[in-house]
Amino acid sequence: MKKLVLPLSLMVPMLVFSQAKKRDTAKTRTTDIEEVVFQKKVVGSTNDLTTVKISAKDAQNVASVSGGIEAIIKTLPSVNSNTELSSQYMVRGGNYDENLIYINDIEIYRPFLIRNSQQEGLSIINPDMVSTVNFSAGGFEPRYGDKMSSALNIYYREPKKFELSGEASLIGGRLTTGFASGKEDESGNKKFTALFSGRYRNTNLVLNTLNEDTDFNPKYFDFQTYLNYHVSNKFTMSFIGYYSKNDYEMFPKERSVDFGSLQRPINLSVFYNGKENDQYKNMMGTFSMNYKPSDKWRFTLDSFAYQNREKEYYTIASSYILQTFDPITGNPVTSYDVGGQIEHARNDLFVRTYGTQFRTRFSPNVNTDIEVGFKFEKENLSDLTNEYKLVDSSGYSIPHPVDDPRFPDASDLDLYYSIQGNNHIEPTRMSAYAQYSQKFFWGASKVFVNAGARVAHWSFNDETIFSPRAQFAIKPEWDTDMLFRISGGIYYQAPFYKEIKDLNGNFNSNIKSQRSIQAIVANDYEFEFDDRPFKLTTELYYKKMDNLIPYFMDNVRIRYSGKNNATGYAYGIDTRLFGEFVPGVDSWLSASYARTYENVDDRGDVPRSTDQRFKFSMFYQDYMPRFPQMRVNLTLTYAMGLPTGAPIIFDNNVPDVDSRYQYQKTLPSYKRVDLGLSYAFVDAKEKKQTYGFLSNFDELTLGVQVFNAFNINNTVSNQWITDANTNLMYPVPVRLTGRFFNVKLEFKIK
Repeated sequence: MKKLVLPLSLMVPMLVFSQAKKRDTAKTRTTDIEEVVFQKKVVGSTNDLTTVKISAKDAQNVASVSGGIEAIIKTLPSVNSNTELSSQYMVRGGNYDENLIYINDIEIYRPFLIRNSQQEGLSIINPDMVSTVNFSAGGFEPRYGDKMSSALNIYYREPKKFELSGEASLIGGRLTTGFASGKEDESGNKKFTALFSGRYRNTNLVLNTLNEDTDFNPKYFDFQTYLNYHVSNKFTMSFIGYYSKNDYEMFPKERSVDFGSLQRPINLSVFYNGKENDQYKNMMGTFSMNYKPSDKWRFTLDSFAYQNREKEYYTIASSYILQTFDPITGNPVTSYDVGGQIEHARNDLFVRTYGTQFRTRFSPNVNTDIEVGFKFEKENLSDLTNEYKLVDSSGYSIPHPVDDPRFPDASDLDLYYSIQGNNHIEPTRMSAYAQYSQKFFWGASKVFVNAGARVAHWSFNDETIFSPRAQFAIKPEWDTDMLFRISGGIYYQAPFYKEIKDLNGNFNSNIKSQRSIQAIVANDYEFEFDDRPFKLTTELYYKKMDNLIPYFMDNVRIRYSGKNNATGYAYGIDTRLFGEFVPGVDSWLSASYARTYENVDDRGDVPRSTDQRFKFSMFYQDYMPRFPQMRVNLTLTYAMGLPTGAPIIFDNNVPDVDSRYQYQKTLPSYKRVDLGLSYAFVDAKEKKQTYGFLSNFDELTLGVQVFNAFNINNTVSNQWITDANTNLMYPVPVRLTGRFFNVKLEFKIK
């Protein structure tokens, strides 16, 4: 591969020049950028040209509060998240609900009632069990389901021998064990393999860095297993089992927030009484049979069942005083308002889905694939909602029909809002897809084509959707190593629990799927710099959307209006520089600029709640050349603030969807640096002789993680306080976590 000088206009930080000394190839591995076309098929491989492959080891190394695979996904250019406590993310103008997640090609679900990122706990994806991570930010192939933004497909690994590994830190731990028994077949697989993993997490210490006096008791636990039985070289059976239980208790006591400006500092003091107690229980089981009679044919039959039981119980009364201070003396000057509120909820949700899917792939030759699939699901949703909010200011309720609160009257006591619903449905959902993939030469150029379509029907709204999709790539026979890609199609957001529930708490059977017509143009440029491989990826995209359901986003809760009364569009550019900034380890820089708008009831375009505009992120790994056991990884994120700072205005107990046209406010930019430092006492890759106690380990690492290293006070949302005298509403920032030092010990026993 010919060396090229990197243009100054590209993203090349000084990190590229660090440790520029040539490597000792006897001690350091060499990494080649993976070529998209004409590559050998391996476990977890895909024909999807939009897929970004992420190392499972990098995902384990990343320092983050939420942990998991999603933490490293957030460093990609098209992925946004304005809270470190959540494993959810937004992709190219979409919201948290618009992302597909698969484990071994089986779609999984997340809890639905979560309001705050503090409640989320553990992601269903266990990084210690992962072998392959494939992520597509849009334009993905037809075999993936009906959502508008992204597809994440995780493949779990099979152990090769007995293993026992674990992790212990100040915020939790995990223990993973596995074994393999029987003789190896021609593919190198043992007869029976089993992998078990349990995790526990308690983020109480991290949440204590919030600027408030609150007793937190968040406890998260899960257990997973992955079993494989190779009946023969051609027939395999596998099972994935999952159970999780998240308990979140909160006893708020007092909160004080300073905001405003230097010339006009404002303070909000809040005193609480009551508590919140939320419970989320998730169970999933999948049984798969894979039959491969020859190299040309492959048949897969999956059976799956998922159950989710959620309880959201809280009653919290609060009283507050809003006042300003003299900027010189610091003494109180004016008291704007004194009031309080009561927030109450008794929400119960039961979700059960089960079904089966059949997939077959025919490969007449190494460069051709024909794949078809069918899926049947039976769904059971039971939803009980009882939620209200009472707001009191200066002794009277808001809203209130009397203009002057000085004169009492016998008018009704109105709640700020009240949502009540009792819903139960048992619909069925069917879908099918077919796709064709072909690799061939066009003259001296390499060409890849992937095209197909999927169709789906849901009995609840009696809607059938048809989604054609296509991908095309060409790699010219140039001295410069470049690949050009075009992808797109029609992508739907098939409605489920959140989308069908309106603002009054009832299910709307007339709701339709949201639709996005996507077009993506991309370029991959591979080059060598200082004898190290790099890859620069640039993507431009445009989405035209209709049948949109407007929604409000508060923290990580999304509440839909329940009406298909909006259209929208999104466009942007993403770029990512991936390679060995430091010899032997992968790092990358990501940058993106994007805009997304919607038009509600033809009132004009207005930025959506996910319009984040510019974002820059970095995942960087390093080590000491003379002491490679000393390692560091750094995650940096800068993202412009989301336009979710506007207040939700209620009219006759219903949030006014058009309030965003009357008032627009953007949250402050999200800025964060997480740092991980570690020392490997034993590393299996080094193959050094160990003695004494250390001889019992294949790996033993002690590390320190610094979350929010610069102690930046980020804002996840605003709490709006009304001045009863002037009816002005003041945005009070809801802060995220501060700096926290975590100690982590990882081990793997021989």
